[in-house]
Amino acid sequence: MPISSETTNDGKNVTIAIAGQFDFNVVQEFRSAYMDINAASAEVTVDMREAEYMDSSALGMLLNMKKHLGVGDGNIRIVNCRPQVKKILDISRFDKKFLID
Repeated sequence: MPISSETTNDGKNVTIAIAGQFDFNVVQEFRSAYMDINAASAEVTVDMREAEYMDSSALGMLLNMKKHLGVGDGNIRIVNCRPQVKKILDISRFDKKFLID
């Protein structure tokens, strides 16, 4: 399964892990991973450790998640990006909308 979600016992941290291709083929799975998150009390992290590729639809999915959660700029972390994925995020100026580590 390319998308998995894990919540800490206290519900304060949610990690969405992405593996393989992050593209339009996983849009429903990605949406399901964040639909039940209470953004008012949870810190959201998107772990890209296993993501080999992302396209423009993945950028749109990240923006839709941010909009759905209603959080401000920098309140969602994107971590463990491979160089080719980080380059896409940098070119797209996503460092202005997300915390990228």
